[in-house]
Amino acid sequence: MKTFTVINLAVAVAATSLTAIPTSAFAAPQQDNMKMEKMMMAMTSGKFVGIEVNGGTITLSKEMGKYVLRLSKDFMIPKTPSPHFQVIDKDGNAFLLKRITIAGDKTNLEVALPKYIKSVKSVQIWCSFAEVNLGEAKFAKAIEIK
Repeated sequence: MKTFTVINLAVAVAATSLTAIPTSAFAAPQQDNMKMEKMMMAMTSGKFVGIEVNGGTITLSKEMGKYVLRLSKDFMIPKTPSPHFQVIDKDGNAFLLKRITIAGDKTNLEVALPKYIKSVKSVQIWCSFAEVNLGEAKFAKAIEIK
């Protein structure tokens, strides 16, 4: 018959206790936060509607600590001289951002939001040459940027 000392018994109980706790229990809060951040930061707008732009959407996501707006693959770039991204915040302020068409046949289909933009209610395609809204895509509700 095997005899156990108090120390051997304590080690056996501790080993059994540790193996009974799944290692995922320690990682779950961080994984949940990452999943939550991904869910919150992949918001897609409704379709663009306007005088020149009708169709396509825009997605707001958080990538490597920056908030990025990205046009959908079905977005058709308008044949206007100077289309830009323009963000409208929850208070109705407009922020003119990057030009979509650049030298030659190159395009900017995404733009990182500057830190001074604190919310996004909609995104317009703005022609800075004619100073007119070519089309607007609205989010279901204003998205707060933190």
